[in-house]
Amino acid sequence: MPAPDEFELIRRLFAPLATSAGALGLLDDAALVETPAGRRIALTTDAIVAGVHFLPDDPPDLVARKLVRVNLSDLAAMGAEPAGLLLAACFPQSAEAAWIERFAAGLAADCGGFAVPLLGGDTVATPGPATFVVTAVGTVEAGMELRRSTARIGDRLWVSGTIGDGAFGLFAARGAATALAPEEAAFLRDRYRLPEPRVALGRALIGVATAAMDVSDGLVGDLEHICETSRVGAMIEAARVPLSAPARAAIAAGIGQGLATALVGGDDYELLFAAPPAADARVAAIGAHLGLRLTAIGTIIAGSGVRVEGPGGTPLALAARGYRHFGA
Repeated sequence: MPAPDEFELIRRLFAPLATSAGALGLLDDAALVETPAGRRIALTTDAIVAGVHFLPDDPPDLVARKLVRVNLSDLAAMGAEPAGLLLAACFPQSAEAAWIERFAAGLAADCGGFAVPLLGGDTVATPGPATFVVTAVGTVEAGMELRRSTARIGDRLWVSGTIGDGAFGLFAARGAATALAPEEAAFLRDRYRLPEPRVALGRALIGVATAAMDVSDGLVGDLEHICETSRVGAMIEAARVPLSAPARAAIAAGIGQGLATALVGGDDYELLFAAPPAADARVAAIGAHLGLRLTAIGTIIAGSGVRVEGPGGTPLALAARGYRHFGA
């Protein structure tokens, strides 16, 4: 069955998601977003491409939900409250109506689940791979936003949730985790396909964390961005990095590069943040309130770059530092 007409597709599948009055029913050329007094607009955009960020045979509803979530994760990293999404959907010319409808259903699920309306966008057909771009709009208290560039020497480094599930989940999604029990592979695959943006955590860290970002391209590589922009160094104790039981099983089974895959692999979308030791009790209270695991994994130090310490404090050599779209 061929894809429907562009405007019929928008009217039937996407206009119902435009629940904000400022979206104007997707009938105008742009949306209107009110800015509350004393707040700034936070904007981010992320693209996901078939064969790069998701597998071509991934369920279309999960593709849409991952698209929403990776963008909300960027807002979370700044402590911003989501206000709406703009979607550019480039469907392959071969896409059937059923695939597009499942994509829209996934989009609806997360727009509703995270209370973030669709504000507008564009839909096109492309001869290339499926490509989807979301621009997420949020607001944050002026001057209180979390930044990458404000970590301080002596700060403790924390991460939310568990690390490495996304990277091992990609192996599972590709069928390359047969050494794992079916339930372990399913857990990791789900973590790769459906990350959890830590929006509530980002909001709670305002006034507590000195710096933050989300872990999208790998823990070590992303921490290097904080170090570079804050002009500091960092030390991670590898033994303290929180791992799920399935990730530990993947390491024990020799999948990928073992622990190194957990440290440098991407797609976790957990929050990595720095906070002074005096804030330890507040961080613990935030984790308890949210029912979310928060783990101290290292320290901001003088110097530059990231040092990863293995057993006994010996440096852990890593062939790669994180995912890169261009170059080695």
